[in-house]
Amino acid sequence: MLTFIELQTPAGESLTDVTPRLREIVAASGVPDGLCVLVVPHTTAAITLNSALDPATAQDILADLRRLVPTRVDFAHQYDTPADAAGHIKAALVGHTLTLIVAGGRLLLGGSQSVLFCEFDGPRARQVQV
Repeated sequence: MLTFIELQTPAGESLTDVTPRLREIVAASGVPDGLCVLVVPHTTAAITLNSALDPATAQDILADLRRLVPTRVDFAHQYDTPADAAGHIKAALVGHTLTLIVAGGRLLLGGSQSVLFCEFDGPRARQVQV
């Protein structure tokens, strides 16, 4: 079963919790046990597993990614803009896929774990393939 999650990301870089939508999709699928594979088909966006309980977590993740990969004008690849080039690198570091276990018809996640869609070149209409 292939499902798409459509979302509109806010301006700038952001982390969006897509866990509630994923839980709905898994429940509606009727699959009792298996794998849920997420794919982000964008070069300046990514997907990760982390805590969404404290909004400061997302702020810290984005701040450190900006520290590790600052927007600068000396990127060799600048097809669009320096921010776009930085977004490519951040997305490559975080990753474009995530595989989760489905057990008993539910996503197997820890108590504080959430699936976060990472936008590094917003705002955009984006899609996650589930």
